[in-house]
Amino acid sequence: MNFLSHYYFDQTSDAYTVLGTLLPDLTANAQKEWKLYPQKNPHVFENDAELNAILKGWNRHLAVDKHFHNSNFFSRHSQQLSARLRPILQNSPVKAYFLAHISLELLLDGLLLKNNKVSTEAFYQKLGACTLQKISTFLTLNNIKDTQPFILFFERFCSSAYLTSYRETEKIAYALNRICLRLWPEALNQAEQEQITEVLVTYQAELAPIYFEIFTEISGALALETKQ
Repeated sequence: MNFLSHYYFDQTSDAYTVLGTLLPDLTANAQKEWKLYPQKNPHVFENDAELNAILKGWNRHLAVDKHFHNSNFFSRHSQQLSARLRPILQNSPVKAYFLAHISLELLLDGLLLKNNKVSTEAFYQKLGACTLQKISTFLTLNNIKDTQPFILFFERFCSSAYLTSYRETEKIAYALNRICLRLWPEALNQAEQEQITEVLVTYQAELAPIYFEIFTEISGALALETKQ
């Protein structure tokens, strides 16, 4: 799931827990070569309330992703989106299933915004309440020697507030191209982006009546795990 979908499950939590739910994807986007496994060494964080909250959020992120990627919803809609995108990508290095996976996640973020299930204003306020020093400490305890590149990335992520644009489906193709450019030097040309936008607008309209099923399903699974 993408940032706002992860945020949905913990939007009432404290700021550091929210940060933790986003940190696996934030660090992967900032420094793809980093490999962080804080869940393997929980004792390192247990004496600091904020660091422990980040770890709690990190573990929640892993649990949500596990349920999402193993769901029939993800499998079904990724395959259907892939089939619609494949003809557009015949001359592109971008893989249809990869693009379908990411597209589905961004469409879900957009639907949460359109249906007022999350607030980007509250989202960025939560992140802004976390100190950069505490974030650096968490990364340092995960054997990251130079945390400055991430801090600069995090500040840009917060100041740009680009997730707000996901309310407009037409903006999602642009975001997809930015993601693809991390993997392929030449990703989607203008014509491909326009065709992809048409597919996504149509598919999001089809998803709209049923999209919340996956959030209900995951919420139920998380509640069961909490009771165990």
